Order: sequence, then structure tokens, then C-alpha cells
Amino acid sequence: MEFATKAIHVGQDADPTTGATIVPIYATSTYTQPAPGQHLGFDYSRSINPTRVALERCLASLENAAHGLAFASGMAATSAVLNLLSAGDHVVVTDDLYGGTFRLFDKVLARYGLEFSYVDATAIDRVEGAMRKNTRMVWIETPTNPLMKIVDIAACAQLARAWNAVLAVDNTFATPYLQNPLDLGADVVVHSTTKYIGGHSDTVGGFVATSRDDLHATVKFHQNAVGGVPGPFDSFLTLRGAKTLALRMREHERNAQAVATFLAARPDVESVYYPGLPSHPGHELAKRQMRGFGGMVSFVPRGGPERTRRIASATKIFSLAESLGGVESLVCHPVSMTHGAIPKEVRDARGVNDALLRLSVGIEAQADIIADLDQALKA
Repeated sequence: MEFATKAIHVGQDADPTTGATIVPIYATSTYTQPAPGQHLGFDYSRSINPTRVALERCLASLENAAHGLAFASGMAATSAVLNLLSAGDHVVVTDDLYGGTFRLFDKVLARYGLEFSYVDATAIDRVEGAMRKNTRMVWIETPTNPLMKIVDIAACAQLARAWNAVLAVDNTFATPYLQNPLDLGADVVVHSTTKYIGGHSDTVGGFVATSRDDLHATVKFHQNAVGGVPGPFDSFLTLRGAKTLALRMREHERNAQAVATFLAARPDVESVYYPGLPSHPGHELAKRQMRGFGGMVSFVPRGGPERTRRIASATKIFSLAESLGGVESLVCHPVSMTHGAIPKEVRDARGVNDALLRLSVGIEAQADIIADLDQALKA
């Protein structure tokens, strides 16, 4: 069964009670049991809910995973994966990553005895050089947020296995339509389903996929014990969004490629970060491990931070907003928005400076998207 078919059908059989074609919203917190200790597979909706089960089965199939677990947010999913670790364990992390992930690692989990080392994971020797005897996990994003670096998943997986560590991949930017990290050797895949999978900027969620029974059992235990689960309505909206993921990602990528090409040709733009450009240092690797280059583009206009702020405020189709991956185009100023939790000196060292803008290129008409950027760059 191919991707688009799985997105519409896996886990989504007709309702056995009514024949409803679309999975219903099971808005219940509890389930009546015929006798003590004898339930029909459902007992309490923090532990299990039919709408959430449908979502988990569908998204697991899209990642070619044996198991899937849905969460109330991408950060709840990330937190659950880090519950695979114990105090004193060490994690090697790609240095270019979502600011919320950095905040969780640096400001929350470090207080509980986890140790984190940040490296440029595009160089596998730097990842290897950061490994320690107590390294239990390697955490990467690819493409990274917001500089669109491409990390070699297969190489990181081989290295993690050699050290008996888990490789976790945040696959939010690529989506399972364009990249399947488990097929490349990763142990765990994490998504913010708020983004492309939901696709309409109307629900918040997260997802974890794995084919390892041991990892699934531990994360599932923490899903229930900690309780960061999505409600049935959020599960329904995410499942509805997933049905059109293949269609949307094709259009996101088509428009993003056009935007990146447009920006790269302008003398008033200093740098463009998009793996679909042949000039991108990770272009060839992206062609090997991805089926496309995605809908995210970052760039630095000439003229410094003041011009950057003017551009961000001048767009009409692009909304200046947090998040990404919806049908609408968004422009983000990372240092004041998504990456504000990272100290300025750290951001500057990594290249996430005050002049950087990140675009989530939507599925509006391509000519209108380009025209909007053109007029904003002239503001």
C-alpha cells in the first residue's frame, strides 16, 4: 500500500457500531465494563481512546513503524522519549535545533541529572568525538531548525549502535512523506504533528514512532503515567490533516523551491538555506536520504537586523507568526520567536543571528507568494 493510500485508510476502518466511514470522535473519559477486570480493550481515555488509536496506527504506518504513540504536543512527545534515560546519562545533540527542544534539555532535564553535548552533527567525526561511556542517546533534526542543515541519518545510526545508544530523529520538517528515518537505521522518530501532519494550524500534537518493542513499551508506559496525551478532538483533527499530507507536501515543496531560487538570485539577499538548492552543502545527502526537500526556507537579507524586521512586518500573504507547516505561508524571526530560549551568544555562534528569517512556504498560488516576498524586500 502506498503512502497516500495508507494516510487515508490505515487504522480507519468503518465504525463497527454505526458503519460511519470516518473515525468518530470518541468523547468519553471512561468505558463501561461488563464485570470487574473485564473490559473490551478500553478502560480509561488517558490510557487508550479509539480516536487516538486510529491516529497512532495511521501515523505509524506512514513512518513504516511497528508502533506509534500520540501526544498532546511535540514537546510532550520529546519529553516522553527522553524518559528512556536516567540521571547520569549523556545525550549528544545536533547544535542547530528547535529552541523549545533546547529549553527542555538545558533548563528542565539537565536539572534531573541528564547531560547534553551540542555538536555540528553534519560532521560525523564531531558526533563521534562527543560520545562518552555514559552516552545513551543521539538526538538529531534533519533538516535542522532553522538553518536547514542535513544530517546523515544512516551514519549516525551506525555510530549510535556501536556505542549502544539510541538514535532519535526529529522528522518534523521532512515529514514521513519525504523521509523515513527508521528505514535508515534510526531507533525513534519524533514529530510535532502541530506542523505538517496536522497541516491546518488548528490543533497541537506530537507523535513518537519506533519498531523496537522495548522502546515502545517504555515510552508507552510514560505516555500513560505522565499523561501528556491528546484529546479525541485533537486526534480527529490530526488524523483528518494526515489524509492530505501527500498532496500538501508536493505543493509546499514546489513553492519552497521557487522561493529559494527567487531569493538566491537577488543581490539584496546574503544567504539562502534550502537543501533543494545545488549550492546547499547538504544537497547531495538530502537527495540520497529524502524524497524531496520540503517546504521550509531560511534566509538572511542584506542590510542587517533592521531591514530584516522591516521585511518581516511588510508581508501581506506571509503571516508573521510562530509555528510552521500549515497551508498558509508564515514568516518567523527566530531570535525573537522560536529560538528566543537559546542564549544570544549561543545563537550567534551557531549562525542563528538577528538578521535571519525563516519561511514556512504555504500552498497559496506560487505567483502570489513570490510577489509578496518581492514587495516586502523592497519595503
